[in-house]
Amino acid sequence: MDSARDLLIELAERHAFADLGALAPRVLGEREGERVADVCEFGQRLLSLDAEDFAAEARAVPAELRRRARSCHMPQTPREQPRGALATLVPAYGLLLEVIAVRWRRRELSPMTAAVHIAAEYLPLLAFEPALGHAGDPAAWPAGLAAPGSRFGVIGDRECDHTRAEQSALNRTLRVAVEPGEGWRAYFDRQHSQVAGALATCVARCRNPCTAMDWVAPDDRADLAARAKVALAFADTPLVRLRHAAPVGHGFGVPSAEEVLDAWERSRSALDKNPIGGTATHDDGFPLAGLPSLFSAVAAAPVRPATLLADISAHLSAMIAE
Repeated sequence: MDSARDLLIELAERHAFADLGALAPRVLGEREGERVADVCEFGQRLLSLDAEDFAAEARAVPAELRRRARSCHMPQTPREQPRGALATLVPAYGLLLEVIAVRWRRRELSPMTAAVHIAAEYLPLLAFEPALGHAGDPAAWPAGLAAPGSRFGVIGDRECDHTRAEQSALNRTLRVAVEPGEGWRAYFDRQHSQVAGALATCVARCRNPCTAMDWVAPDDRADLAARAKVALAFADTPLVRLRHAAPVGHGFGVPSAEEVLDAWERSRSALDKNPIGGTATHDDGFPLAGLPSLFSAVAAAPVRPATLLADISAHLSAMIAE
């Protein structure tokens, strides 16, 4: 290293935002160091997938980077605009893929498997997005979900294939848009991911169908069911189960790189039962080869790794070099 600035640039290129933010004021001086630390805090929120705070103000961050982060942001009130990840999950899944790749390169496998787990939980909503016209926004659910004869969100209905917890989540999602911000945030913390899986069950696995999915055009139903079925299957793959493999709970027994690759190869084989799941076997250049192709097939739209973290790193490097 030629200088302390070169070391800071190396940290930026490695996406070591927390370390860089802590060291920058000591190397660059208080004024410039605080500007760098402000950008680092912004980058760290994205790397940590803190979607509640993606829209937080960061004046040292270029407006274009803030705009791209807001597209992945989860609205914190029922009426917040823009709708971010509730309008479309495609940018958020691009960020998830970029985070997975960064964590893999840094061999931070516990947070990497956590990112994979998040992707699995919400993947059914990515499948439903073309039919809904949004990404599962509770303020914009189709009226047909609660049409006559629908058991969607009816708690205790024994004819319904949903679990009691899913029935409670579905009941809540139909009314949470009129709750205050506290209730809205609590719902997203605890129940929205259950709604995602329950929707997929409705269209792909229900043994006793009701009218809840009649709002989906008949010509589109089979395609949606196929993509939702693969989304549910992904959540049950060996790769996603790595998150739950520790005998005493999350955070212990971090998998090795070899275990991750082995779990993904077994997952690809398990998914390769139809053309949609078979896209997981594609060699698309991603560290977990085929994962972007799988997400794209489930979404029926291109889903590619974002460059948001890379662009934040480049911006930090330029700030430090100046």
